[in-house]
Amino acid sequence: MDTCRYPLSYLISFLLFLFHSEIACHPSGKRPCRMQVFRIWDINQKTFYLRNNQLVAGYLQGSNTKLEEKLDVVPIEPHTVFLGIHGGKLCLSCVKSGDETRLQLEAVNITDLSKNKDQDKRFTFILSDSGPTTRFESAACPGWFLCTALEADRPVSFTNTPEEAMTVTKFYFQKDW
Repeated sequence: MDTCRYPLSYLISFLLFLFHSEIACHPSGKRPCRMQVFRIWDINQKTFYLRNNQLVAGYLQGSNTKLEEKLDVVPIEPHTVFLGIHGGKLCLSCVKSGDETRLQLEAVNITDLSKNKDQDKRFTFILSDSGPTTRFESAACPGWFLCTALEADRPVSFTNTPEEAMTVTKFYFQKDW
């Protein structure tokens, strides 16, 4: 009986080829899109919700829990994602205007974004995990992190002083099944 000498190594090489082909960018610059939905809340248990078209963090109870906004996430690379809400129709972006850096919700379809377009960098977030919590740093504005205020019902924003006692930059980030 004639057997292959290294059948497992060929199988591994083939699987790696298939995996690489699946995640490689297409000529159009788009990658296969696999949007996932996540729950997010800060370490003080405040969840995200919309108030007057602004993303806010607060304590939702009773019938108000249905107001919770879940994040639509499209992975770009390991630890790099696009973030959206409302089925990926509103995307979180980091906008710098003068000395001000602010969070903005933009009416852009998350599946239309591309990691290869410079104008889409404002929608890109770098995830850094620390135990059970995650921080979200803007790729367009390095050193600026998604944050919530200590007080409830305040807008979600950005800070460049993540260790400051007046803001929270650590979030629980869990896939919503």
